[in-house]
Amino acid sequence: MLHALKNNLMAIPLALGLALFADSESSAQAGTPLLDRELFFGNPQISGGQLSPDGKFISFMKPYQGIMNVWVKEFAEPFDKARPLTDSKRPLYGYTWTEDGKYILFVKDSDGDENINLFAVDPAAKPEAGKETPESRNLTPMKDVTARIMHASQKNPDLLWVGLNDRDKAWHDLYRLQISTGELTLVYQNEDRITGYEFDWDDNLRLLSRTDPAGNETLLRKDGDTLVPIYETSVTESAGVHGWDSKNENFYLVTNKGDLDLKTLYKMNPETKALTLQESDPENRVDFGGLRMDRNTREIISTSYTEDKTRYYWRDKTWEANYKFLQQQFPGREIAFQSSTNDYTKFLIAVHGDKYAAEAWYFDAQQRELIHQYTPRPELKEVEQHLAPMIPIRYSSSDGLEIPGYLTLPPGVEGQNLPVVVLVHGGPKGPRDSWGFDALAQFLANRGYAVLQPNFRASGGYGKKFLNAGDLQWGKLMQDDITWGVKYLIEKGIADKNRVAIMGGSYGGYATLAGLAYTPELYACGVDIVGPSNIFTLLDSIPPYWEAGRAFLYGMVGDPNTEEGQKRIREASPLFSADKISKPLLIVQGANDPRVKQAEADQIVIALRDRGHKVSYLLADDEGHGFAKPVNRMAMYAEIEAFLADQIGGRYQKEMPDDVATRLEELRVNVNKVTYEAAKEQ
Repeated sequence: MLHALKNNLMAIPLALGLALFADSESSAQAGTPLLDRELFFGNPQISGGQLSPDGKFISFMKPYQGIMNVWVKEFAEPFDKARPLTDSKRPLYGYTWTEDGKYILFVKDSDGDENINLFAVDPAAKPEAGKETPESRNLTPMKDVTARIMHASQKNPDLLWVGLNDRDKAWHDLYRLQISTGELTLVYQNEDRITGYEFDWDDNLRLLSRTDPAGNETLLRKDGDTLVPIYETSVTESAGVHGWDSKNENFYLVTNKGDLDLKTLYKMNPETKALTLQESDPENRVDFGGLRMDRNTREIISTSYTEDKTRYYWRDKTWEANYKFLQQQFPGREIAFQSSTNDYTKFLIAVHGDKYAAEAWYFDAQQRELIHQYTPRPELKEVEQHLAPMIPIRYSSSDGLEIPGYLTLPPGVEGQNLPVVVLVHGGPKGPRDSWGFDALAQFLANRGYAVLQPNFRASGGYGKKFLNAGDLQWGKLMQDDITWGVKYLIEKGIADKNRVAIMGGSYGGYATLAGLAYTPELYACGVDIVGPSNIFTLLDSIPPYWEAGRAFLYGMVGDPNTEEGQKRIREASPLFSADKISKPLLIVQGANDPRVKQAEADQIVIALRDRGHKVSYLLADDEGHGFAKPVNRMAMYAEIEAFLADQIGGRYQKEMPDDVATRLEELRVNVNKVTYEAAKEQ
């Protein structure tokens, strides 16, 4: 169940308010009311539900003192009888039950610095006198570490194996952790660039991964104290272990080595090194996606592939029958098995879609019984007829490469001559935009914008050639993939060429700066959220625990240690083309961001200010790589909404809660006071 410990379990918004907001300027979208921004970015009432392993309890995220925290109740109890288990002042990265249901584990950092500790709380414990939540224990009580869960034992649910970079910030040593006592025992001291540890079903450490300075990766078999190389990939290839077969004899390997373009599933014998082909995309379109394994039979349940949408291929007939039954109950929606009891008889499922508010249902697979549990955003559910479909599209880039993406058109208007927001995803190498409900896209569409989400070259899932086609193309062909998407919308008559904005976070923030610098005639304005402006300083300031990926980064942007690399990096860094940026820019930055440091924002702010160009700046002293705290997020989107309305003419909601308005004023930076000295100290 530890797969649940992912960032996307974290819901980070404010208490829901009015579903509709009267607006005198809404005539441009007749029949489509202006929806309150809290419906999209406020705290959901309930989210992230999980059944306990025995099905007797249900845990979930719910606001506690304004922040999403973990709550628990007996399954048969109403939700208003639930008890809070955590009292974090900052949204959690995620949580999960232990295998035996004795504890709930969760992870959090401090103000976005990504120094992550692992905590445990007993869901049955009662709070001490004067408190509302039971005591949580920090299982990795160390400063400046990034704890990683490597393996959870099914045989002894009190045991975890975790990686800690306490000895060497660049590399994680392997520890065995006893949850009940918090005892940590060193298992493997990592002095040879180990980046991964793989255990079999019986908790035996069988495989390790090692990355060399050139970025090549070697999979190693553990023979006693000896590590034997069994499989190697270059920095432009990938290989990942995805579990073991039922007899613990062979492991599943997903790889695109050599002549393979699409990631493919194999079974590999670690002793003989023999590879047996299992499966690749039956439609020969995209990479191998997901592998679901049965914890009890140790057999494959299903595989999946994501192109425009996700396709599932079922190996287990019972699971397939359950899935088809659920599809019949919720036609036109997507079904996700969110959590289950250990015996797979009871499930918590998520029912969702691109223009639908999500719902959580309990599903008894044996009785074929469905019971509604909660709707995270019930006010949004009431107005979902005003949401817009996400449409898969394809267009050609400057060199003829086909670029997949998604287009969301504002409801209630003719899809012609519209203001457009190009929403660029982060990463850039590996992540991608996917079909489904996207709060930001729906919010922008409601404001009257067509929203383009391009999966430019370097986006993941479309094969090795597409992925690596982005190498050394920052600001060049990667940017063309975005530029030609705008041209496509103009040619189709969808976009008003004079009202196009570009916006994104992380790499999307970089693409915003690059778009304004390298194609200044294309965009009316830009919104850069935690985006790098100077690739030199970006590379100089990467966190120590990213050391294994340094060659990978150099492969994307250029090697700063070579003359050719320096030239390429300078050309691709928007800071050095700041004189070409003439359109208004809004910059959003977290002061504690360990990936894209504050200096990246400060530098471009100074460069634009000193040239007399219009730049606005929001800076949060309690955030990192993106805004997680609800009041900060609400303030940020209120500012973005007003900025876009001013520049390209969409609708916007003027009013905001007092705490949001106060916080927004605190976030605003007087750009005249930003100094080079402050930037250099970052």
